[in-house]
Amino acid sequence: MQVIRGIEKLEAKNTVITIGNFDGVHIGHQKIFDYVKRKAAQINGKSVVITFHPHPIKVLFKEHPLRLITTTDDKLKLIEKCGVDITILIPFTREFAQMEAEDFVKDILVEKLNAKWVVVGYDYRFGRGRKGDRYLLKKLGLSYGFKVTVLKAYKSKGKILSSTAVRNALNDGNIKEANLFLGRAYHIDGEVIKGLGRGSTILGYPTANIAPIQEIIPKEGVYAVKVTIPHLSKTFKGVVNIGKNPTFNNINMSYEVHILDFKENLLGKTIRVHFIARLRDEKRFNSPDELKKNIAHDIEMAKKVFKQDRTRLFLDF
Repeated sequence: MQVIRGIEKLEAKNTVITIGNFDGVHIGHQKIFDYVKRKAAQINGKSVVITFHPHPIKVLFKEHPLRLITTTDDKLKLIEKCGVDITILIPFTREFAQMEAEDFVKDILVEKLNAKWVVVGYDYRFGRGRKGDRYLLKKLGLSYGFKVTVLKAYKSKGKILSSTAVRNALNDGNIKEANLFLGRAYHIDGEVIKGLGRGSTILGYPTANIAPIQEIIPKEGVYAVKVTIPHLSKTFKGVVNIGKNPTFNNINMSYEVHILDFKENLLGKTIRVHFIARLRDEKRFNSPDELKKNIAHDIEMAKKVFKQDRTRLFLDF
């Protein structure tokens, strides 16, 4: 896939284009990309995705507590996995936000990209003040000679599949639903940092403490996970605890991964934690011994999950 950053040197011919933020690259987004690829094949053209960085909300409404599902690098890799020909990453600035909807269509879609077909979602808005909508896009399509397809919302089990729905599921700890919507296991990446050493010295279950780079971390609790270790090119099974370790009266959040049947020191390494299933809430135990017994139970529960698990993982680093 060709990645073009910015609009200064844009040049393409005979394109079918979709436009959006595509945070998470969930199943609904993948359906849009499939449609774009089919139409591009019909006209012997190129499939094109236009997306933005940073997310427009982070520029225009800085007080909004938006947390993104994917990093920009992961978003680009996921779009590439979908088989798109070209992704255009437009730097979103306040200056760019002032571009009129008509100018965006004329200057970018028509003159730079020679659009033959534009595919958008039912609620797509664009241009200064979000004045552009599907009706204006269809009107301009008639003027400039490109077709417009407006796709309906994609539903899964009666719910509209959106980036917001994925965020809500993650915030609720509903990993099963989040993974269903994403079509893969949600993951976080992080460097292994030095912890307090309780896992190995007090509890007998050594953990890798990570500093996640993702903006959304699933709700506090204990999860069955799969852990990819890039420098070993291997993925292991494990259990992660997200929370403040109330048994030890901690006040800071920690992300502690116990990797099954693994002893190597990972300090300073980056690992990827794929969330497979939520096992329980984090809770305070009366003693370290009681916590230790519950960790053993968590591991047995996780092993049962792994026996039935068929979740697809996103492994590219």
